[in-house]
Amino acid sequence: MGPDEFYYLGKILKRHGNQGHLVALVEVDDAEDYKELESVYVDVGHERIPFFIDSVEVAEKKKLILRFQDVTTADHADVFAGHELYLPLSALPKLDGKRFYFHEVKGFKVVDEKYGDIGFIEDVLDLPQQALFQIRHQDKEILIPVVDEVILKVDRKTQTMHIHAPDGLIELYTT
Repeated sequence: MGPDEFYYLGKILKRHGNQGHLVALVEVDDAEDYKELESVYVDVGHERIPFFIDSVEVAEKKKLILRFQDVTTADHADVFAGHELYLPLSALPKLDGKRFYFHEVKGFKVVDEKYGDIGFIEDVLDLPQQALFQIRHQDKEILIPVVDEVILKVDRKTQTMHIHAPDGLIELYTT
């Protein structure tokens, strides 16, 4: 699998105890969704190596305590501290309604309630202040905030995103 076929799950912070357990901070809405993990990919020297998991315990909303198969000592567990965790995109839970993954909507047509077809989503810019749809409209770029109030409907069958852009925003880019 290539690097673009994975998503970042989180990072191993440290070992937990002396039996090979690891504490991982996961970048997910709720760690409970990952308590049934059977395996995970660990980034080792810029290569993603699969590790099977013996046990998963949810420590907090964003923390898991993992135990990999064949990692049974504190010394062996210490080797994993600081390494990133990845899962294949195919392991992502399916979303429906207006919920979506950023990679999922690239290429979707965008239809504004007032202006109609305004272009296609080239990318979703995940900026610290605000995520933005980067939309190509003819030879221009339009940036639309990714917020619930803007998104009216996500139609996966037709790959169309229906929006209600804030007043004046589209004109700012098209005039």
